Amino acid sequence: MTKPFFLRHRDFGLFWAGMFLVNIAVQVEAVTIGWQIYGIGRATMSIGESAFLVGMVGLAQFVPLFLLTLWAGSLADRHSRRGIVMAALAVEALCVLGLVFVALEDQPQVSHIFAIAAVFGAARAFLSPASSATVPMLVPKEDMPQAISLKSLAWQCAVIGGPWLGGLLCATSTALSYGVAAALYVAGMVIIAFIRTKTTPERQPGSQIQQIKEGLVYTWRNKIVFGAISLDLFAVLLGGATALLPAFASDILKVGPEGFGILRSGPAIGAVLMALALARWPLKRKAGVRMFLAVGAFGLATVVFGLSQNMWLSVLALAALGAADMISVYVRQTLVQIVTPDHMRGRVSSVSGLFISGSNELGEFESGVVSRFIGPVAACVAGGIGTMGVTALWAWMFPDLRRADRLDGAEPAKETAHPHSMTAPASTP
Repeated sequence: MTKPFFLRHRDFGLFWAGMFLVNIAVQVEAVTIGWQIYGIGRATMSIGESAFLVGMVGLAQFVPLFLLTLWAGSLADRHSRRGIVMAALAVEALCVLGLVFVALEDQPQVSHIFAIAAVFGAARAFLSPASSATVPMLVPKEDMPQAISLKSLAWQCAVIGGPWLGGLLCATSTALSYGVAAALYVAGMVIIAFIRTKTTPERQPGSQIQQIKEGLVYTWRNKIVFGAISLDLFAVLLGGATALLPAFASDILKVGPEGFGILRSGPAIGAVLMALALARWPLKRKAGVRMFLAVGAFGLATVVFGLSQNMWLSVLALAALGAADMISVYVRQTLVQIVTPDHMRGRVSSVSGLFISGSNELGEFESGVVSRFIGPVAACVAGGIGTMGVTALWAWMFPDLRRADRLDGAEPAKETAHPHSMTAPASTP
């Protein structure tokens, strides 16, 4: 009888469990920062101005992430990936402890929260490519699809439980919420410390600048991969409804911090259900077409959420949004991981992570800016319509992505072979 996946791959199980706790911590922290910043803003500002302030947190995290990600990806291809993960998590844990002290101040300063958020963004720049590139070193090639599914499922489960937990903790104490997040970070680090597999890739010739350039060239010339990650960038950039959830929870739906936590969990509920469906009925054909349809559905669900005046309709729209996004994530991650050579995974993951972070953090900033001028409802609806427009444009601009059929890497590798890529797929958010 075949052993369970985690028993066959002990170190992957440790990494999965550790990062699951870390991902819950990230969600608790994100919910708490959003609620705290919005509450500080509402003491003296309008709804639109307060939503803009929340969006600025995303910008504070994105700027250092943007500046450091490519360098961080190069480091992940030259040094121990587990070591980089541990160092980045240690910095993030210290950031959350700093937020505990800020929350205990009589009058918490927004500038202090922004400064800590910037350091947090810098740490994420190193964590993302190193953690993504670690997974393929912990399982053999034939087990990579299941490993990717489990990794995505863990993330989405954390996104369900984390916001709910954060909402409950926020209702009790902001400092307590940050303290729980810090404890989860430490617990995750302790588990990951027990990994024994060597996670240092084979050293490649050339300077860091040359290696960074090689990763950029590889990503640019592989049009299916570039089309997939850029579609995700612009779709989420325009349809960033989650950045406006504090305004919707507090002043539109009027459901308080507990309802805010439920709303934050909505996208993840849909994503988990879709992840389970994909595990049971994986996409075998017409992956590109289905990805475009899913991104279009993401935009439509964003419009429905923006127009909703009912709490449960809003949760349903967010769940549909999350389910659609899960299909996009599934296609993108499978394509990127399988076709990329191991010695380049850190750099390619850093480029992909930069696009993903750009869509998340800049999406929050864009939503906050637009909300400042036209209000959160109109900003959400306009963003959803923009997402549907981008989907149609990308379907025309990237015909290879639209025609992508299978997800085993054979098609993309064959169609986009060049001097900086492999002609056959290598082993594999």
